Amino acid sequence: MVEMECQRWASKGINIRYQIRENRVGYKAGALKEGLKRSYVKHCEYVVIFDADFQPEPDFLRRSIPFLVHNPNIALVQARWRFVNSDECLLTRMQEMSLDYHFTVEQEVGSSTHAFFGFNGTAGIWRIAAINEAGGWKDRTTVEDMDLAVRASLRGWKFLYLGDLQVKSELPSTFRAFRFQQHRWSCGPANLFRKMVMEIIRNKKVRFWKKMYVIYSFFFVRKVIAHWVTFCFYCVVLPLTILVPEVKVPIWGSVYIPSIITVLNSVGTPRSIHLLFYWILFENVMSLHRTKATLIGLFEAGRANEWVVTAKLGSGQSAKGNTKGLKRFPRIFKLPDRLNTLELGFAAFLFVCGCYDYVHGKNNYFIYLFLQTMSFFISGLGWIGTYVPS
Repeated sequence: MVEMECQRWASKGINIRYQIRENRVGYKAGALKEGLKRSYVKHCEYVVIFDADFQPEPDFLRRSIPFLVHNPNIALVQARWRFVNSDECLLTRMQEMSLDYHFTVEQEVGSSTHAFFGFNGTAGIWRIAAINEAGGWKDRTTVEDMDLAVRASLRGWKFLYLGDLQVKSELPSTFRAFRFQQHRWSCGPANLFRKMVMEIIRNKKVRFWKKMYVIYSFFFVRKVIAHWVTFCFYCVVLPLTILVPEVKVPIWGSVYIPSIITVLNSVGTPRSIHLLFYWILFENVMSLHRTKATLIGLFEAGRANEWVVTAKLGSGQSAKGNTKGLKRFPRIFKLPDRLNTLELGFAAFLFVCGCYDYVHGKNNYFIYLFLQTMSFFISGLGWIGTYVPS
């Protein structure tokens, strides 16, 4: 279909070509590196990148290119993602909440304070000279986009995020696809942190405070510690305090402060504030998966460089009502092809702690623990998101 569309525009005199690779060496980084080797690239100053499911508006280049033309120090212009299937199921609604916070707060703050943020891998325009100066695309991790962004920033290039320039895209609506995506998004940054931390420290071209921002805020807090704290506190420490009555967690630490932080995280998607309860439970479940992935990345274990393409069902499936072969809920009495045993194990652990607190406890933590047990159990059986019969 893409090839036919390119041919249609070429017949009208537009300089457009359809080209593909015969292999997957280097995955996405390999494809981008191969694309920049084409002969016609030497006549170009900029490269725009879109994943296959992105749908830019016709005026995308007119609204973004001027920032690069008139600001020679800017290497990257990043647009915001909008999601065409956010209402498909509860899984996509919760993803929308997390990603809207990422764009509304994290990308906006990084752009306005330090002119640095992680390239999102798509819906962005790069200055080719900046790519070449930074050393080009590298496939040493599964986050080639973040890798290039950090290297370009260390050479003094600046980035610009345009929150009002939005590009339609699709969210993964099956739990299996979402888990693979989150593994890559959590493992890759941790692995890149391991490989680049000393390079960042030794760099002489950027200010000390920017290096601190990149190392501490961008990498250490947001890409590593955030997952560990969420998982360890809510899924390990808090349940274990029930079994050790001498240890008490003050209510401001277990309820008030986390509640305030959670409410603030919903600023990007006010229409979904009523889903905060489900989002908290789901994020606690995913913190287990993300913590595991960050450890794999930091220690460069077996799956550190695993790249699985995020499967998406096509926005037209839901938008046009073409739901043949799709179900919003799995068949309850049929076990999925692959059980998520780690989640089921933690469901059992939390259930035991909840039962003990119900019988012997005084803080009524069993209410939270039973709810969190249900969340882990449902996730362990894969009963989340759109169901695609095999």
